[in-house]
Amino acid sequence: MQKKLFFLGLAIIGILFIYTGCDDNSRSLGNFGIDIATIVPEEDNSYSLKLDNGLKLWSATTDVIITPSDNQRVLLNYTILTDQKDGFDHYIKVNDIWKILTKQPIELTSENEISIGNDPVKTNSIWVGGDYLNVSFMFNYGGIQPHAINLVGNVLYAETDQDVIELEFRHNSFDSKSDKLYEGFVCFDLRSLRAFDSDSVKLSVKVKEWTDKTNNNTTEKIYNVVYRYNSPTTQTRTETPIPVTTSNEYY
Repeated sequence: MQKKLFFLGLAIIGILFIYTGCDDNSRSLGNFGIDIATIVPEEDNSYSLKLDNGLKLWSATTDVIITPSDNQRVLLNYTILTDQKDGFDHYIKVNDIWKILTKQPIELTSENEISIGNDPVKTNSIWVGGDYLNVSFMFNYGGIQPHAINLVGNVLYAETDQDVIELEFRHNSFDSKSDKLYEGFVCFDLRSLRAFDSDSVKLSVKVKEWTDKTNNNTTEKIYNVVYRYNSPTTQTRTETPIPVTTSNEYY
């Protein structure tokens, strides 16, 4: 896979979307926002989008052609055209849109343990947004084979805690010897982890991390987060880091 995807300098990207006109509500089309969103396919190959704070956006106009896929996570550059209308919080113009790797958590077994791998990464941040665990990380891509990224429930070695779901962020570098780190970003759908008798679950995410990349020293780091669902949102805008992706050589 030779394709490279660049989300570098998102502030500079905004320069590409300068408009002098205004819509019917006197909103400047030069104003834009950049957020992580989830695609919701609609009729006739159209789509809406849901932000991590619960806001629903209708894609009223765009020059960007995509095939909408259910629960596909994206990085969205958009301009608000209207306030609440037809059941949506806003009608928007989609200025640009980039797909984010979106996966389901899987179970680690003796059969898939080798292919899942357990090579180190460097995490930038891990947080829950909407129904997803968002992970910004760095990995040592060597230009030969795409790396494997997964979130696993380790039933082979996990310590049991009835109040916490223990997970591991796993990386298979396929023996990459590269010292150069690339940034990656992935979202994991958490809905399969919901408890029917609760409105939230605690997650403990273990990551094998470099402490010294030069000498290949590693340590295990634990990220404790809470996945809340079935509760009203109070935010009016997502307040999360914008992912920076310098390579899509992972799956």
